[in-house]
Amino acid sequence: MSLGFDFGTANCCVAHLVDGQISPIPLVGDSVYLPSTLCAPNAESVSEYLFRCLNIEPSDETNQAVLRRAIKINREEGLDVRANDVKFGDQALALYLEDPKDVYFVKSPKSFLGAMGLRDMQLSFFEDLVCAMMSNIKRRAESATNKEFSQTVIGRPVNFLGRGGEASNIQAVDILTRAAKRAGFKDIEYQYEPVAAGLDFEATLTSDKKVLVVDIGGGTTDCSMIEMGPTWRGKLERKDSLLAHTGQMVGGNDLDIFIAFKCLMTEFGLGSKLKSGLDLPLIQFWNAIAINDVQAQRDFYAHDNLSILRQFHKDAMQPEKLARLVKLHQETLGHGVIHQAELAKIAMSEHQSYETTIDLVSEVFNVTTHREAVDAAIENPMNKIRSLVQEAVAQSGIKPDVIYMTGGSSRSRALTAAVSSVLPNTEIVSGNYFGSVTAGLTHWANLIYR
Repeated sequence: MSLGFDFGTANCCVAHLVDGQISPIPLVGDSVYLPSTLCAPNAESVSEYLFRCLNIEPSDETNQAVLRRAIKINREEGLDVRANDVKFGDQALALYLEDPKDVYFVKSPKSFLGAMGLRDMQLSFFEDLVCAMMSNIKRRAESATNKEFSQTVIGRPVNFLGRGGEASNIQAVDILTRAAKRAGFKDIEYQYEPVAAGLDFEATLTSDKKVLVVDIGGGTTDCSMIEMGPTWRGKLERKDSLLAHTGQMVGGNDLDIFIAFKCLMTEFGLGSKLKSGLDLPLIQFWNAIAINDVQAQRDFYAHDNLSILRQFHKDAMQPEKLARLVKLHQETLGHGVIHQAELAKIAMSEHQSYETTIDLVSEVFNVTTHREAVDAAIENPMNKIRSLVQEAVAQSGIKPDVIYMTGGSSRSRALTAAVSSVLPNTEIVSGNYFGSVTAGLTHWANLIYR
């Protein structure tokens, strides 16, 4: 049987067809969404977990080397990897927040796909991360439906990472494909996420329209100008209906990072000075919370950087704030700060202010965030999204009849206003913010695998 698989940056969701209707599959209790998070005793335990607990073999010699290294390190640390040591979704986040220093936590592995300049061993480890998450979701789906899924259509952004161009896209799709095969899928196809979301919207149209699909997800924003309606519905060949595609790695995670940087990191010393009168380097505060940038996180959490932070603490005009930055490094608390920024972002859709709670283990303090400050903080990613909309319109050479907004981050009042500012007199329709892509992928799976 076939599965529509939205391997999202923020959440994962799968669905299949039941009596001709799209049926999302519950993954945790009654919830059809599983947050894209993983937590394990250490990074190496993920690779050994796949082999020892799930009987998933390495994909090639490099992947075998990753496994051998993982087993060696775990033996040296006296770690006996067990099936329940690796947690996913909200369980993973809860375990991290409970004990951030002594666990390995990763949010949104999809954000790393397509990163350039990485060694083969690092790419193979990313494959293991993705495989662990895909296998977990596949097994949950099969358990919930008592069916075996061997075919899937996986959603993908137009561009995974803008800096790497098509090379990034090829690398990312290769990792996804290898991971999906190891997870147990035999037939694997892909569809652009905004196209998939558009297919779901198309099912509601009674006449042909030119639709600009704006899909603002956790890690990427994609815009597709598509001709859709009764003329196109059900057709397997849709090349002529796809008029333009634009996409960039800017999404909900970026909003959270900018909110954390502008609104929360001042409490860690951002904007303060050294006793010499010099400003503290901005890069330290940015790298601390840039959770979607592998190199930035490596630089901040490097052992050598701790001595630099301690020197800043010693020389700072406000040492109490720099002490928090040192603590953030020591306890690996960046994800906790980002989580509070995300809660503030969500709250701003309905409220003028939100009280965040920063837990540094040794100190808990509150920071009040206001809508005006949050809107100002995300101006940079909003400008990028405006540019993507403008580029899609320019590529197609037409004005859309309607804008269809989807993706979890499109719930943001500020982002909807940003899109509207580019096409002020065009109707904006909001779909199922999280489910449109999954539904479209399931429609497509039914078309190609029937």
